[in-house]
Amino acid sequence: MNINTSLIATLTAEEQKAFVTRLRQKNKRHDTKNVALFKILATNPNVEHIDVLLYGKKAKGAYHALSKRLLDGLIDFIATKSFKGEQSEEMEIIKLLLASRILFEQKAYKVALKIVKKAEIKAKQHELFGILNEIYYTRIQYAHLDRKIDLETLITQFKTNKLLFQQEENLNLFYATIKNELITKSKNVTQTIAKTLSDFDISIENGLSYRSLYKIVAINNEAAHITRDFYTLLPFIEKVNKEIEHKQNLSEKHLFYHIQILYYIANSHFRNKDFEQSRKYLERMETEMKKQNNCYYQRFTPQYTLLLVLNLNYSGKYEKALRCLEQFDFEKHKQQIAYVMDLKLTAVVLLFQQNRCKEALQIFKESRHSDTWYAEKGGEIWVVKKNLTEIMLYIEMEHLDLVESRIKSFRKKYSKRLKENNEQRVLEFLSLATHYFYHKETINQNEFMLKVKKSLLTSREEKEDLFVLSFYAWLKSKIMKTDLYKTTLEIMKQKNDR
Repeated sequence: MNINTSLIATLTAEEQKAFVTRLRQKNKRHDTKNVALFKILATNPNVEHIDVLLYGKKAKGAYHALSKRLLDGLIDFIATKSFKGEQSEEMEIIKLLLASRILFEQKAYKVALKIVKKAEIKAKQHELFGILNEIYYTRIQYAHLDRKIDLETLITQFKTNKLLFQQEENLNLFYATIKNELITKSKNVTQTIAKTLSDFDISIENGLSYRSLYKIVAINNEAAHITRDFYTLLPFIEKVNKEIEHKQNLSEKHLFYHIQILYYIANSHFRNKDFEQSRKYLERMETEMKKQNNCYYQRFTPQYTLLLVLNLNYSGKYEKALRCLEQFDFEKHKQQIAYVMDLKLTAVVLLFQQNRCKEALQIFKESRHSDTWYAEKGGEIWVVKKNLTEIMLYIEMEHLDLVESRIKSFRKKYSKRLKENNEQRVLEFLSLATHYFYHKETINQNEFMLKVKKSLLTSREEKEDLFVLSFYAWLKSKIMKTDLYKTTLEIMKQKNDR
C-alpha cells in the first residue's frame, strides 16, 4: 500500500467525494488523470500496474509525476480539513495571539489587550497549555499597559500553567519510553509504566489535558495487548477513565479521542471477561460515533463491530454474533485492512466453535495473500493466531498429512522468533496439541489435563487473558470430550476476584 492509498484510507466516503470535487475544480485541462488515479486507489488499494490502467501502456515517469501531484493535493486537503475540525479552535487561538502581538507592536494597546485576553480564555477552555505559555509570556511583557491586572497574580498564573505544560512535555517523554519498551517486547512493561510515570513526575490527578489522558490509556492498552496482562492494567485504566469523566465538557471538542478511549476501555473489560461492562462502553461509543453528523462513524465501525461480535459470542449469543458478521460490509471498509483481517479471523473462530469446520476452512481458502503480506498489514501475532487456528481446524477434521506439514512449517517459521519474544506458551500449546493428536487413544485424561493447565495458564483462570483461555478451552474440550462452545463459555464464566 503506497502513501496515497494510506492517506485515502483516512477519508470518509463524504470526504472522498469532496476531494474529487476539489480536484475537478482545480484541473485546468480535461485530460488530467488525477481523478482517475484517485478512484483506482480508493476502490482497489492493492492494484498493480496502475500506469498501464491509466495510460494504456507502460508510463512509469508520467505515473510517478501524477502520483506526486495527487499526494500534494491529499496532504493539502487533509491539513485544511483538520483546521476545520478538532484543530480549528487551536488555530483560532494562535491567530488571536499573533494578532495581539502585531497590535502591541503598532501601539494599539487597548485592542491588543482585549484580543490576548480572549485568546487566554479560549486556551484555558481547551487545555492548550503550550499556547497558554506563549499567551502569558505576551501578557507579562505588556503587563505595565494593563491597569486592571495585578502582576503578581499574572506571574502566579504563568507559573501554574508552566507546571502543567512541563507535565505535558514529560508525558511525551513517558510515551516515547514505553513505546520503546513495547518494541523490545519486554514482559516487564507493566512495571515499567508505573516506574516511568514516577520518573517523569506524572500524576493523572494533576490536571493532564484530555489528549494526554488519551495517550496514557492508549499506551496502557497497547502494553496490555502485547503482554496479554489486561487484568493487572485494568485498575489503572479505570483510574485514568475517572479523570476523563471529569472532562465530559471537552469530549465534543475531542470527539475522535473520546470515541477511541471508550473503545479501549470496552476492550479492557472484554479481555477481563466483564462482558456487561464492556457492552455499556460500546453503547456509549456508538452514541458518540453518531455525533457531529456521523463524521467518525465509518472510521470506527470496523473496530466497534469486531468488539461487539466478540462480546456477543462470549456471552453465549453466537447466532447474533454471526449475523453481525454476515451483515458487515467488508467491501465498504476494505481499506481498513487490519480490522477486516481481525473480523474474518473472528468469523473463522466462531464457526470453528460451532463445529462448522468446513465453512471456517473455506474463509482461509479465500485468503489470497502470503503470510508475509498479512504480517505487514496485521502484525506477526495475527499471522501466528491464523496459523494456529488453521492447524486446530485440520486436527479437528483429522487431516493427518496437513496437520504434519503445517506443524513442521509453523515450527520452522516461528519457533526462533517466539522464543526470542518470550512466547513460549505458543510453542507449548502446539506441543500439547500435537501430543494429543497422536496419542488421544492412550493418554490419561486427568493427568494430561493437569499438564495442559500447568503449561498454558500462568495464573488463575479468572485472571487469565480471554484469548489464551480460548486456546486452552479447545484442548480441554478435546481431552475431556466435551462440546467446545459450552466448554469455552464455562471457562469464561469464572468471576474476576478483584
